[in-house]
Amino acid sequence: MQVVLAFNPTGPGRVYSSQPFHPFSTQQRKLSPKKESISRALLFFSNTMASSKAFLVAVAMVLAVAAPVVMAKDIMVGDENGWKLNFDYIAWAKTQEFHVGDRLVFMYKAGSHNVLKANQTEFHDCVKPLTAPLTSGNDIITLASPGKKWYICGVATHCQTGNMKLAINVLPELGAPAPAPTGGSPGSAAIGIAPSNLFSWMVAGLAIFLMIKA
Repeated sequence: MQVVLAFNPTGPGRVYSSQPFHPFSTQQRKLSPKKESISRALLFFSNTMASSKAFLVAVAMVLAVAAPVVMAKDIMVGDENGWKLNFDYIAWAKTQEFHVGDRLVFMYKAGSHNVLKANQTEFHDCVKPLTAPLTSGNDIITLASPGKKWYICGVATHCQTGNMKLAINVLPELGAPAPAPTGGSPGSAAIGIAPSNLFSWMVAGLAIFLMIKA
């Protein structure tokens, strides 16, 4: 037990206390209102900074996981025009970007048209393929592989005279590793790292750095 020496505020002399001494006890050491306010503010700031670091780490980790994940989209063929006669679908397709995982949506009045998947020759000559047509009026085709795709309407002469034919080029899925080139200077593409994957690695590194600093 440590004996504390203190002055008696009510009169001269010294008072000896047998109470245990605690340097930060509010009984032995009371802060002035101003100092107490400052102390509370510093404590609040410290707790806020700790929470902010934890929040930043959490956000960085979520971004690292979600960065390579890109949602596929539904593409309305012809936009507001839908699938109809006398519309230039070749020109329309040049304004779009198609990726694996996207879905083509052919909208039309059921019974008026249909949708047939064709090869290049069938597309060029408007020859009906042997496959069964889609006829619901709200036909959805998922683009499952990259490359050229061709679609025509098989009703009457809609393909020949009504220009109801669509040719698209499907690109690889967003976020997929880029194929390694056969030559050229080394770089991110040469080692098969897509930009989105490179970004996810950068975010993951940031998350680790924040965890260490926290």
